[in-house]
Amino acid sequence: MADDLGAAPAKPAFKPLPMKGPDVTVERRDDGSILVRSNHAPGAGPRSIAHLLKEKAEAHPDRPWMRQREPGHGPWRTVTYGEALAAAEGIAQALLDRGLTKDDSVMVLSANSIEHALVTLGCYTAGVPIAPISPAYSLISTDHAKLRHCAGVVKPKVVFAQSGAMFERAFATLRTVDPDLEFVTVDGTAGNLTLGELVATRPTEAVDAARETLGHQSVAKYLFTSGSTGMPKGVPQTFGMMAGVIAGQEGLRAEPADPDVVPQSLEWMPWSHISAGNIGFNGVLWGGGTVYLDEGKPLPGMFETTIKNLYEVSPMVFGSAPVAFGMLAEAMERDPALRASFFKNLVYMGYGGATLSNDVNDRLQALAVAETGHRIPLTTMYGATETQGITVTHWATERVGLVGLPLPGITIKLVPNGTKYEVRVKGPTVTTGYHGDPEKTAAAFDEEGFYKLGDAAKFIDDNDPAQGMVFDGRVTEDFKLDSGTWVSVGVLRPDVVAACSPYVMDAVIAGQDKPFIGALVWPSMAGMQSLAAEGNPLEKLTELLTEKLKAFNATAGGSSRRIGRLVIMTEPPSIDAGEITDKGYVNQRATLERRAALVDGLYANPPAPGVIVL
Repeated sequence: MADDLGAAPAKPAFKPLPMKGPDVTVERRDDGSILVRSNHAPGAGPRSIAHLLKEKAEAHPDRPWMRQREPGHGPWRTVTYGEALAAAEGIAQALLDRGLTKDDSVMVLSANSIEHALVTLGCYTAGVPIAPISPAYSLISTDHAKLRHCAGVVKPKVVFAQSGAMFERAFATLRTVDPDLEFVTVDGTAGNLTLGELVATRPTEAVDAARETLGHQSVAKYLFTSGSTGMPKGVPQTFGMMAGVIAGQEGLRAEPADPDVVPQSLEWMPWSHISAGNIGFNGVLWGGGTVYLDEGKPLPGMFETTIKNLYEVSPMVFGSAPVAFGMLAEAMERDPALRASFFKNLVYMGYGGATLSNDVNDRLQALAVAETGHRIPLTTMYGATETQGITVTHWATERVGLVGLPLPGITIKLVPNGTKYEVRVKGPTVTTGYHGDPEKTAAAFDEEGFYKLGDAAKFIDDNDPAQGMVFDGRVTEDFKLDSGTWVSVGVLRPDVVAACSPYVMDAVIAGQDKPFIGALVWPSMAGMQSLAAEGNPLEKLTELLTEKLKAFNATAGGSSRRIGRLVIMTEPPSIDAGEITDKGYVNQRATLERRAALVDGLYANPPAPGVIVL
């Protein structure tokens, strides 16, 4: 019998994940490219989201569909499935009465709300594309350049915002673009139409007729890319793209959904992006679930609202950006009552948009084991505005940072690009191009019709592709040092953040054509608070980060991963400047450009004041 005295103790088992395991076909071509497809067949999907709403409302009209708190963290107000259908049909009739068609649009300026959701469903039912844009374009921007641009792309006939007073400056800008625009608000201030007037419109047979024209080719909405390089691009989102994601997820389901269970979810991510606006929004409808709107965000001073909500809402699935997971781990480590409520019904967690660090994963798993005795599966779906979700990690795994494997119905093509493989995709979830921009559309697809994402990925094990693919950085973010050594920013950044945990919220990597890698980091609020009792927290933070990054460099293995100098940023990331999206993701390029003076200071000789030399 083998001597196991020195073996590490076995880790607790994962909570069962009700999804099929990995099963793919891999085709390796003579040109070096690789095609990857799931062997699981897609499941069922809806004809359109308008048809899905009608079906669910008829099946359970009194079931809560959406809940949102009254102002001041007041009680929850509720809209049922039946009420949502009635409101959607009233709004649809009002739009049809105004002559709007599939060639027009309704632009939404404000954030997630019950009213925003009803306008969305009304547009879907009428067959009029909706165009939700980031509220920052209206409220934070000083020149409204992106707001004007988006309006110029989709040319709306109607504009909706929650509050006329809050968005009056944006309304004034849009009136200069089109004096004939009609504005709708909840409060009806400044002579604007009230949403209540639209909802109260009595539906006619025209609504049913409009709904029956809808199919997979119908454009449901326009979403705009983040605009990290130039102005945002308008991306048509068809009902077929949305149905493709649902069908792919259904194809991975290992067991039928329990009809007696009403899934609950808590959602903060903005509907101006696909993750919440399409995948989450449509997924709740498909599952007949109830979504609670969370007005918190993973930002200092705002995440407390999310925490308050999690005392009352125990979701079956919790999805968010990795930055939120780190803040959630910190909160649960301090509060066993929050931990108990969070894990009460949780089946799995899902992250996306950026790589989750091993450090945050380890802390979340320790919390899950302490509360439930099991580790919790962490899944991730990877995609883009142009593609919806195209890959998913649909099995419990020890690793984080995977992009998983293709959804059923999707083909991934990995194309050699330098030392990496660039990701391209084809399938029902992929858009046909950019609205009104044939030049950018042509450049976005290759000769076989695969959309080019600009990311890199690779198999964990070339000999066993079923283990999945791992994100290998942005092809456009990676750079070379002056030695010719490539630096993989997408892989290095989360590792640096993890090495500095829990004192760093996020980091930006610099060093193109320089002799060494530099890092700019934002300190975490929790980390700074923990150091405040020890005197000057910035001095103590400098000591700790120096120690942690020297330890990181000792095991880095080469110049492509060693950090030479560091600067601590005390000004938070700016949404208006594009440094951080309203989903909480950091834009590396925009930050480096905006903070060029800090970057110059990193590489100055002697280094600028405040630069930490490692």
